[in-house]
Amino acid sequence: MKATKNRHLKLWLVLTGAIIFWTIGAGYSGSISANNEETYKGLKTFSDVLDLIEKNYVDDVDTKELIQKAIQGMVHGLDPHSSFLPPEALEDLKVDTKGKFGGIGIVISMPKGLLTVISPIENTPACKAGVKTGDIIIKINGKSTQDMILWEAVKQMRGPKGEKVVITVFRKGTPEPIVFNLVRDIIPIESVKSITLKPGYGYIRVTNFQNNTTKDMIKALESLEAGDTGIKGLILDLRGNPGGLLNQAVMISDLFLEDGIIVSIKGRERKHTKNYRAHYDEIDRKYPMVVLVSGGSASASEIVAGALQDHKRALILGTTTFGKGSVQTVETLREGYGLKYTIARYYTPNGRSIQALGIEPDIVVKQRIIEEDDADDTKNIFLKEKDLKNHLNAEPGKDKKKKSEKNNSEKKKKPGIQSKHGNLKLETLMTDNQVIRALDILVGYEILKGGEEKK
Repeated sequence: MKATKNRHLKLWLVLTGAIIFWTIGAGYSGSISANNEETYKGLKTFSDVLDLIEKNYVDDVDTKELIQKAIQGMVHGLDPHSSFLPPEALEDLKVDTKGKFGGIGIVISMPKGLLTVISPIENTPACKAGVKTGDIIIKINGKSTQDMILWEAVKQMRGPKGEKVVITVFRKGTPEPIVFNLVRDIIPIESVKSITLKPGYGYIRVTNFQNNTTKDMIKALESLEAGDTGIKGLILDLRGNPGGLLNQAVMISDLFLEDGIIVSIKGRERKHTKNYRAHYDEIDRKYPMVVLVSGGSASASEIVAGALQDHKRALILGTTTFGKGSVQTVETLREGYGLKYTIARYYTPNGRSIQALGIEPDIVVKQRIIEEDDADDTKNIFLKEKDLKNHLNAEPGKDKKKKSEKNNSEKKKKPGIQSKHGNLKLETLMTDNQVIRALDILVGYEILKGGEEKK
């Protein structure tokens, strides 16, 4: 009897120590109320389960690993964007904002739980070997991806330059899985690329929002503005941009706005409630703009599009965006662990929450599919925020069921996915129906404006 009591005491000490260990880190403190009876009932049940598993499970178990998995389950159950990060996952998250890494050169996601290639990056090992958009990765180095978390798959494929990575993919229309023997290389990710479509009309593509995005955006604008005719109109392409750093989205928006709110964030805690405002800039950037968006435009992309739309600074063209209207922060815990969790919803200047709804374009233009095979390969790759398990509603406590039902009832036909990481080619852009439509709008505006001045 005494041994059993000592065992329970040991488990409680392990559990209590683990909770303190995992939830108190740099810059973070918290407490569990002693008056919260339900909390302690839950902890007692957890202790009982842990005790039974340690005593009776068929194999030896690692208590620390069990507790880690329990925390992962707890955090992941909050919403799709909250997660408990082991040291390697936290490092990968930091790498994503720096602009280069060692890897094979693919953008991946997990729609419907399948590890899917969203886009091969041009001139990388994967692209050169023939990996295609829509390929489903079923093995990495011989290990099945069936139960892998996304960061685990990323970890398997990233690493030092020169090391081998073997991926096995399923490709629609191919009877047998395809094996690719790849060698890692340094994968540079340029977040901003620009080109002149015709004299006076510029095009800038932003692929994600990382540490140097605003700086690179300013360089691109200055280069376009320095032309003989300056800028008569600008196309800002945010299609397929998954987002990134909030401060970069705010600064990019600020380049085109002189005053007013860019975005508001509202959380439960006062410190997580803030208005981000535009500032006057002596550089005149009042030229007309068209912003291109798609179902893959999320988070920071939607902040920029929403700000420019509400201020009537740009016309939004394309299809409804992803609908990620929440803000996450990352707390660093001890021993290199991290906690990424949602702290607020964000709102456009007019007070709109786009969470699980997305930003609706001013002009709806679907991307034209040229190759039927491309359409088959990319069918159903893009999901929306509202399709994700445990997604937040646009407002706390508000029922968006009717809106979701309406959106779910619409037939979804996904456009072909064009690699957003390759070099810009004028001839390719001029076959893109959304780019052509945007350019026609800007040219038409200039013609009408010129006509008005002659009257």
